[in-house]
Amino acid sequence: MYPVVVLVLGLSCLLLFSVWRQNSGRRKLPPGPTPFPIIGNILQLDIKDITKSLTGFSKAYGPVFTLYFGMKPTVVLYGYEAVKEALIDHGEEFSGRGRFPLSEKFAKDHGIVFSNGHRWKEMRRFALRTLRNFGMGKRSIEDRVQEEACCLVEELKKTNGSPCDPTFILGCAPCNVICSVVFQNRFDYKDKNLLNLMEKLNENVQILSSPWIQIYNLFHDLIDYVPGSHNTVMKNIDYIKSYILKKVKDHEESLDVNNPRDLIDCFLIKMKQENQKESLEFTYENLTVVALDLFGAGTETTSTTLRYGLLLLMKHPHVTAKMKEEINHVIGRHRISCMQDRSQMPYTDAVIHEIQRYIDLVPMNLPHAVTRDIKFRDYIIPKGTTIMTSLTSVLHDHKEFPNPEMFDPGHFLDKSGNFKKSDYFMPFSSGKRVCAGEGLARMELFLFLTTILQNFNLKSIVDPQNLDITPVLNGFISVPPSYQLCFVPV
Repeated sequence: MYPVVVLVLGLSCLLLFSVWRQNSGRRKLPPGPTPFPIIGNILQLDIKDITKSLTGFSKAYGPVFTLYFGMKPTVVLYGYEAVKEALIDHGEEFSGRGRFPLSEKFAKDHGIVFSNGHRWKEMRRFALRTLRNFGMGKRSIEDRVQEEACCLVEELKKTNGSPCDPTFILGCAPCNVICSVVFQNRFDYKDKNLLNLMEKLNENVQILSSPWIQIYNLFHDLIDYVPGSHNTVMKNIDYIKSYILKKVKDHEESLDVNNPRDLIDCFLIKMKQENQKESLEFTYENLTVVALDLFGAGTETTSTTLRYGLLLLMKHPHVTAKMKEEINHVIGRHRISCMQDRSQMPYTDAVIHEIQRYIDLVPMNLPHAVTRDIKFRDYIIPKGTTIMTSLTSVLHDHKEFPNPEMFDPGHFLDKSGNFKKSDYFMPFSSGKRVCAGEGLARMELFLFLTTILQNFNLKSIVDPQNLDITPVLNGFISVPPSYQLCFVPV
């Protein structure tokens, strides 16, 4: 009987502490729905479609409101004005990375995506410099993407115009670009190392987007010790890290400081330079996680955008026809596209922007955090508070994009048919935490899509009007439904 009494008293104290802590913390924070003790507002959210829940809360509480995921508050920013004010006007204060417990377990504040402070700035600066061709030897990033575009065409030709699911092939292409940037060389699409990398990356994305991981991030201290898919994520990460470290050792044996071949070489050269200054940033740990970040952020997102883009082009054959006409006029049939062509192809540029706007790939962005106590719209947000920015509310803004639920390249064209920029175009986020691989991703989308349409006609196996383009919402990214198409050589 005594243990039962102790347990009840303990749970009661925990409950009272939770209520007191939540109430005391809410006083100066933005308004929001009343949280339940311990679990917060989790029961008031649709885990599979949080965006829908955020829209409802914004109507009730305005563009800045507070939700509790567990016992800790998260300030949500909804709409262009609030997101811009935070990420751009107060970029430094909102440049922290919000908590993502599973990632903290494998990144441990290393790399780019999940690090903070001086380390984040150093690793981001290095990655941007490298991706902009500094010290990449004689081959530019564009050369590498063009090479992969040609390989992609050859692989698609092997389908002989028969119906196929493009998921795997479109996944190989951006993964191979990252391999080329990080490891110097691409892999054949049937290479065992490439297949293993893709298998681990794809499995992790699926797990990280599952409701289970949402629960893990809330109660990770308890769940860490029980079986579950979070353990599979860690095993996959360990495999990829080991593979990267093996490549690093191979690079060290053949390193020529005067002729860097890839990102690993550039990092190793920095390690040699910084060791003389006793720097703590250019380490093996940071190198492996930087490479891991590039694979994690640069493979699945681009391949999903390509896959969704082809589905939309099949659904709207008149858009595809107009793109092909522009491609034939500017590029022709006998040379591969290059980035200089984009300025002469306003319609194609508009279509690619509209694909990214429409699919709303990462609806809630990665979590941010404030780096110091800040007064924001008459509210006091304490240092370290997690910030959630709704990119859906920006990309689907009715004032900027008439009929935002419709796929319409005209959203990015003026009355004369010229390409029209929009400040609301934030698929890569915005501000100081904007995706470091934005330039590479834009290049891949343009070169891959134009090269595919230059060489193939897209044939749907069902009437285009019957194609389902409704996104499959799974908690983290929006993916297209499964489909098949025929790549018919021109």
